[in-house]
Amino acid sequence: MLTLILPDATLALNSTTLAILGGIVPPPSSVPPYFNTTPLIQLYSITANKWLDPVAPLPVALNHPNAVVVDGQVYLLGGLADTRDGVWRGTGTSWVYDPMSNEWSRLSGMSDIDTPRGSAAVGVDAHTGLVYLAGGMTQLPLVEDDPLGQDSVDTVSAFDTRRGMWVVLPEIARQMSGRRDNAGVTVVDGVLYVLGGRDRGKENVSGEVFALDLKDLEKGWVTKRGRMPTPRGGVCSGTVGGKVYVFGGEENLAEGSDGVFDQVEAYDTKTDTWESLQPMKVPRHGGAPVDMFDVFYP
Repeated sequence: MLTLILPDATLALNSTTLAILGGIVPPPSSVPPYFNTTPLIQLYSITANKWLDPVAPLPVALNHPNAVVVDGQVYLLGGLADTRDGVWRGTGTSWVYDPMSNEWSRLSGMSDIDTPRGSAAVGVDAHTGLVYLAGGMTQLPLVEDDPLGQDSVDTVSAFDTRRGMWVVLPEIARQMSGRRDNAGVTVVDGVLYVLGGRDRGKENVSGEVFALDLKDLEKGWVTKRGRMPTPRGGVCSGTVGGKVYVFGGEENLAEGSDGVFDQVEAYDTKTDTWESLQPMKVPRHGGAPVDMFDVFYP
């Protein structure tokens, strides 16, 4: 049975099974911190249209985890941990999960030049097996107007799944063109794109698109001319045929919006242009997108 959960990472394990990792669940009372972080993993069978039996939970409870599937293995590369002081804080602790054995194995943590964080834009270079973490946040206070604030970063890190280790990127590639968290992300034709997102708080949203050519890291990050028509963070994104579709988001100031967007906009990576599409029936932010196209059509 599905447990009520606000997921931060939903992944396609294969063409038939989805996995929800970590996130937050409602507490038994309204006493701060209002939400509890969970290590729960839930699997859903697309073909059977049902939730499957529980599997081995995350080794640590995380929300806003940085997670991805590479060669059938789930890589969990840090996230935000609940330190029970009213602030969720970044951790670089990393693990890999083997669905066949239902076991987690510990990986090396983030290197000294990296920043432990959650909510990074995660992309995979299928040719090299490198996982890229672009941006993210190091902390998220649970009380509004907390003086600590949400600390977004421009740090870029890379984990080599084939060697099981973090690698040092060229200096020019280690920082994005700006701080971002909760952004859209994709890799198309060997280029990593980070779309929109937030900079130190949901009120500071962006429509910029940053790009990094993974085939030539020495070129560094560039800011594309095409800007998302509706700047926003907390978006869902998925890619089909070179177009990145960005759904919903937060910090909608329109009256009656409850701060949430229903916009659907598509970015054409070939022409560096955007188009507005039919809006969602139900506005939302912080959803759990799953791009299945590459699973069915590798």
